[in-house]
Amino acid sequence: MPSVLIVDDEPNIRRMVGALLSSEGYDVRDASDGSTGLALAETSEPDVALIDLMMPGDLDGLGLLEKLRERRPDMPVVMMSGRAALTDAVRATRLGAFTFLEKPLTPEGVLLALASAFELRQARRAAAALREDLGISGEMIGDSPAMRDVRALLARVGPTDARVLITGESGTGKELAAAALHVSSARRDRPFVRVNCAAIPRDLVESEMFGHERGAFTGATERRIGRFELAHTGTLFLDEVGDLGAEAQAKLLRAIEAREIERVGGGKPIKVDVRILAATNKDLTRAVADGSFREDLFFRLNVIPIHLPPLRDRPGDLPALVRHFSARHRTRTGRPLVQWHESALGALSAYRWPGNIRELANVVERLAILHAGSEVTRTEVRQVLPETAALPGATSAVPSGTEAGTEVDTPDPASAAHMPLSDALDAYERRLISAALAQSDGNVAEAARRLQTDRPNLYRRMRRLGLASAPE
Repeated sequence: MPSVLIVDDEPNIRRMVGALLSSEGYDVRDASDGSTGLALAETSEPDVALIDLMMPGDLDGLGLLEKLRERRPDMPVVMMSGRAALTDAVRATRLGAFTFLEKPLTPEGVLLALASAFELRQARRAAAALREDLGISGEMIGDSPAMRDVRALLARVGPTDARVLITGESGTGKELAAAALHVSSARRDRPFVRVNCAAIPRDLVESEMFGHERGAFTGATERRIGRFELAHTGTLFLDEVGDLGAEAQAKLLRAIEAREIERVGGGKPIKVDVRILAATNKDLTRAVADGSFREDLFFRLNVIPIHLPPLRDRPGDLPALVRHFSARHRTRTGRPLVQWHESALGALSAYRWPGNIRELANVVERLAILHAGSEVTRTEVRQVLPETAALPGATSAVPSGTEAGTEVDTPDPASAAHMPLSDALDAYERRLISAALAQSDGNVAEAARRLQTDRPNLYRRMRRLGLASAPE
């Protein structure tokens, strides 16, 4: 049954409105002041709140509305008053009130307002469920100091329209952080449009971003709406923005500065209202220094920098992440939930996770499928987990992404202790790369995938280590 919180200092209003709503099937809670109402809203989590504008005490109606919009942004709030001025109603609306009722209240007016507010609440819940299915719920798991700092920064920046540059290794959850910024903003019910800049062919970037008119170029058989227009009034997330070419960077900069775009083949500027979030796993400061990324665009995107720590730097979050992914798998598939033995969590925590949270999610899903309804121990984890990226002190095995069981010789600790650290690390890296190349039949791209790195980086390492197959 839908639940309603009534906050009003007049006992007669609480009693009469409460009786009306109870007779209509609502679960009713009430409070006589703002502070009590705020506490009830946090403990009982009502679907809708009905709040009087003028109340004595430290927290009046507008103050309570503001607090609720911060702490329960998805809960519609209906304001009511018999002595409100037009400015009060305007302010309440700007603070996020769903609607405003004037006293004396009428049964029809109250019921209609609450029915509409409850429909909005249901729609927001459905949208949240859809965002979860699409992977844009914005839920950040983990209570490590690093993640607490990230969440605090996201909470402060989210409600603004500031541009944000999210950095971090591949798989750390940069898209999730962008989604968290979107869902905590006033644009949460507007589009969240994602663009993988690395996946767009360079000759199609302008068409993809800004759209094109029919006949603009060979193959343009119909008008195409670009990502900027699709994100109008919402959020545009530019993933892997560091992979954009020089021409695309220039056009992106102009769109940001002018807040307008032109479709390819069109001559009319189109105003767009979008909040831009960008992400990259590259060092854009270095890219600016070497001339591969525009400094002025970097400054436009980097208004608020947010760095996501790699999973190896937050091992305390791993148990919560494992249980989260396990529960999500059960929700999606209906398969029995697996139990995680402490030894399994210990084995998972000892791994360096070069693929970060994305890799962890895949491993958890694999174990959840293979051992549905049973307990997962260290033995089962070691059967699916490559060990070359183990934390210091762990044994080594195959390169990340290869099948378990292919051993890779590592420098003997006793002999390694008598050589310079750089030489020992080079020897270890040489053996890992050689093993990955052997298992990939010399295919460098496949070896790079197994080692969870990109091909140019692997080529650079091969040249430094004097390995064959590395082009000059």
